[in-house]
Amino acid sequence: MVEKHGMKIFVSEVRRYKKILFPHLSHYSTEREKPDGDNLSTENTKQDTSASEGVLRITLYVLNEIGQKELANKLEKHIYGELDVCQRKLRQKLKRFEYIYEGTVRHGDQTLLNKVYTELYITEGLSENVNNEHEVRQIEAASRRSMTKDKQIKCEDIFHSLCGSDRFIRTVLTTGIAGIGKTISVQKFNLEWAEGRVNQDIQLLINLPFRELNLMKERRYTLTELLHIFLTEAKESGISDFSKYKLVLIFDGLDECRLPLDFNNNEPCSCVSDQVSVDVLLTNLFKGNLLPSAHIWITTRPAAARRIPVNCVDRVTEIRGFNDPQKEEYFRKKISDQNMASRVISHVQSTRSLHIMCHIPVFSWISATVLQKILEEKSHESRGEMPNTLTKMYTHFLVHNSLIKCQKYSLREEVCETQSQVKMNEEMILKLGKLAFEQLLKGNIIFYENEISEYEINVSDTAVYSGVFTEISKNDFGIHLKRSYCFVHLSIQEYFAAVYVFHTFICSNLNLLEPEGSLTVQEASSEVTGLLQSAVDKALQSENGQLDLFLRFLLGLSHESDQLKSILATMRSTLPNNEEVTEYIKEKISQNLSPERCINLFHCLSELNDQSLVEEIQKCLSSGSLSEITLSPSLWSALVFVLLTSKDELNEFDLRKYSRSEEGLQRLLPVIKESKITL
Repeated sequence: MVEKHGMKIFVSEVRRYKKILFPHLSHYSTEREKPDGDNLSTENTKQDTSASEGVLRITLYVLNEIGQKELANKLEKHIYGELDVCQRKLRQKLKRFEYIYEGTVRHGDQTLLNKVYTELYITEGLSENVNNEHEVRQIEAASRRSMTKDKQIKCEDIFHSLCGSDRFIRTVLTTGIAGIGKTISVQKFNLEWAEGRVNQDIQLLINLPFRELNLMKERRYTLTELLHIFLTEAKESGISDFSKYKLVLIFDGLDECRLPLDFNNNEPCSCVSDQVSVDVLLTNLFKGNLLPSAHIWITTRPAAARRIPVNCVDRVTEIRGFNDPQKEEYFRKKISDQNMASRVISHVQSTRSLHIMCHIPVFSWISATVLQKILEEKSHESRGEMPNTLTKMYTHFLVHNSLIKCQKYSLREEVCETQSQVKMNEEMILKLGKLAFEQLLKGNIIFYENEISEYEINVSDTAVYSGVFTEISKNDFGIHLKRSYCFVHLSIQEYFAAVYVFHTFICSNLNLLEPEGSLTVQEASSEVTGLLQSAVDKALQSENGQLDLFLRFLLGLSHESDQLKSILATMRSTLPNNEEVTEYIKEKISQNLSPERCINLFHCLSELNDQSLVEEIQKCLSSGSLSEITLSPSLWSALVFVLLTSKDELNEFDLRKYSRSEEGLQRLLPVIKESKITL
């Protein structure tokens, strides 16, 4: 009886589908055939509905399998309607973002987003000033700010008005430094909508990454054509008038945009059927001339935020990354052995520069990877010291990823520490280093396949270095017109750049930091000290601190280069005149530099294992009040550095303890600005 009833449902539904698909065939019944009423009851209605849904899925599957995609789309639209069909397909596609890739895109290395995701602080606030400082400087500043008084907003609420207001928030600009979690937040937003958990009033999400819009620079489209490219489900479902739906357009990575975004000179466009350049479409979208009722979300690193005019933005939010409790939470999620996690947390907390950098989720991942690997070694003697500077941490990370290549990708069974393998490692590292350095000077962090081929980098080989350099299109949204690549984090690009510049000087006697053509290999000084001094000068000449972290890495490599020998066969040990270099840096500190410049130079001294200025000012502090002590310019800078990098929050700053002079007031002005109350 059950089988007979089921077959009747199946036959009835299939006949109905035939009528829908082939209405011109009149010999089919015009009425939907139903199973005999004697065999039906009210209790069976839900089961029959479920069975009908199953028959439809089977039919759609068969039609797609035999290449009848148009018929499948026609049937699905008739049964569900165009919006339902589009949403079903879109939700299914977006659910693949339940996985994230931490530094790699290799099959099997993905991690469930919810397993390691730690809630990020997103704060609301409009700012007229664009921060052009190097992002590590911004991390330093952020680490000093209390998050408790910020107006926090959840990712899913970025388009919602606060305090019961009914204000329509059309365009949101979200800023955050590299690796802070902008793309992960976009991924989370998409996934939670796809799973039906939040923002169900939104009918369609369309992701338009700038890295793919770049590749359409020379083409012309109507707005409908452009949206169909990035949301093929809409085109398949027959949706062409997007103004009918509640729509969210997500533009991730404004800092990667190579389009001019000429708001001043682009022609106005308010018709979705006008075929114009992509740049014109974007500027008119952001101005509200096109799809004025659509929500727009733009993410960017801070320095690029100025590319969108203030009058085109309704809300600015900032992703702050991890605060101290969240850093610990991340390590405990990432490292399953809680005893080991505690040791990692303890080491990070004991080293101020590492603790500050863990404000960035990507650096927390790097630290967890490196420190866990070191602690897993069998004995303390075999694992050596725990890295306590940025350079040591990144060198461990590079060595770790090079060994992964040997272990996972060698065709041989034996350990592949052979000369040929080391040579292959070295060639790839130096090619990536050259790419990193030259593109760093240009301000590029995203590279397309044709660009990296200019450096004779084999794209297939770079896959084995995906822990440091990775293909990004596979994990992102969009249509993938070309493959695009990047270093896992800007700081890794800066580290590779420093390795390349240092290695080139040691092995070729060529200072790449000098103006092109001013030095030849024969004329270049063999003194590493000269290279380091020119690097200090070059970094200080950069208006936005573009080379600050590069400088720290270069100094650290000069101080301890032995570890690089395991993967760079041609690397030679160096003995720079540390005293001469540190005195040169201290001389710069004594000059009238900005607090941010001085802070970076003190970190540079730490890379050279010189803490003399900090120790001297700490002795002065321990002796009591500094109000009557005359300090040198260097010690004033050291005092500001100690106060600003202290773990204690500047709730109340008693200026009277330090100076009553006008000079003291001027010198301590950066501390006064950061403190909540000054006495």
